[in-house]
Amino acid sequence: MCMNKNELVSAVAEMSNLSKTDAGSAVDAVFDVITRELKRGGDVRLVGFGNFTVTRREASTGRNIRTGATVQIAARNVPKFSAGKGLKDAVN
Repeated sequence: MCMNKNELVSAVAEMSNLSKTDAGSAVDAVFDVITRELKRGGDVRLVGFGNFTVTRREASTGRNIRTGATVQIAARNVPKFSAGKGLKDAVN
């Protein structure tokens, strides 16, 4: 089963006794703050839940699966999430 954003907002609204509009604003704000901090090169560490970081993926050479041609893949920054002990323990 996969939870989408609307289902997340509904669950947050129910658990926190907020309206869906307020819960949606809160969820959007959390996502925006995490995104903004990662864009600035920072990390977001939520003790017991996990860490959001940015790692650098260097340029590499790949292959086009259809044609077999060599393709250059540009270097880029990629977001990364590492689950914390509390989240790992809750899942297992």
